[in-house]
Amino acid sequence: MKVIVRIEGQQFEVELGDLYARPVIATVEGQRFEVWPETSPSAGLTIPQAPRATSEMPAVRAPVASSSGLSESNSKAVLAPIPGVIVSIAVEPGAEVEQGQELCILEAMKMKNVIRSPRTGQIAAIKVAAGQHVKHHDLLMEFAE
Repeated sequence: MKVIVRIEGQQFEVELGDLYARPVIATVEGQRFEVWPETSPSAGLTIPQAPRATSEMPAVRAPVASSSGLSESNSKAVLAPIPGVIVSIAVEPGAEVEQGQELCILEAMKMKNVIRSPRTGQIAAIKVAAGQHVKHHDLLMEFAE
């Protein structure tokens, strides 16, 4: 399914994969994102024909740096998937995290997006602070080797 999304005056064409799969695969301008909705289809979710923005966005798995521009689970960098403001940070340097674990919350257009770990590993550095404005693809965190 293809939808048009507007963020801070910019328009993006988003191609969504199977909405019942976990994660849902979304492709924006050739970049692949894994989206982890908080509601499961088995909980009585009805998929609308034309999705609408809500006050709470589903969890978003941040893309990681790679030469191809696609997510790679072995990359060290966690990048901002969209422009916005860091609301909170759920981990500290040295923390061991699991794939899918919450790393931080990024607010964009009054919608809170949970940024989840793309891999299991140890957080080496946090490059942002709560209240900080970030741009698309800004470095949020780095993993240790």
